[in-house]
Amino acid sequence: MSVLVVSTGLGSPHTKSLLLAREAERILRADSTPVTLLDLRELTLPLCGTTESFSHPNTARGLELVSAAEAVILATPIYNYDANAVAKNFVELTGKGWKNKTVGFMCAAGGHASRMSILALANSLMMDFRCLIVPRFVYATGPAFAADGSIVDPEIAARIAQCARATVKLAAAAKSLG
Repeated sequence: MSVLVVSTGLGSPHTKSLLLAREAERILRADSTPVTLLDLRELTLPLCGTTESFSHPNTARGLELVSAAEAVILATPIYNYDANAVAKNFVELTGKGWKNKTVGFMCAAGGHASRMSILALANSLMMDFRCLIVPRFVYATGPAFAADGSIVDPEIAARIAQCARATVKLAAAAKSLG
């Protein structure tokens, strides 16, 4: 079972969505699950719909990584009641690779008011690519993180582990059904 963890926050090296992604990666490695972390700060992607968008080598690399994974965990900041534009652009560019994937979500947000906002992207993945969405997702706000970037909220730490492991279990169950 191979898992791709994608961090879509383009901020500093301590962007909260990247911290969530790194923790999920750490947990999966500790569980001996093959995992790849894709930090989209390190894979500059064109804007979908531009002339070069689907022929760009970084688009090909992203598509290759999504296609090779059996499950994807998407770690994204929430902006204006939705996943950030980087997450949506990544899905648009790599769409062919998402077909029938199991997908988990980890969200970093400024407040609690938009905790259900990831459902728009989840619905799109279900409808367009027949993805199986993990019903347990992470939604973390500022107080879950210390100034040094560590995750200090034990409930959020537990939810990251639950989300990562549930993604693996659900993907394995789906694979066994053929």
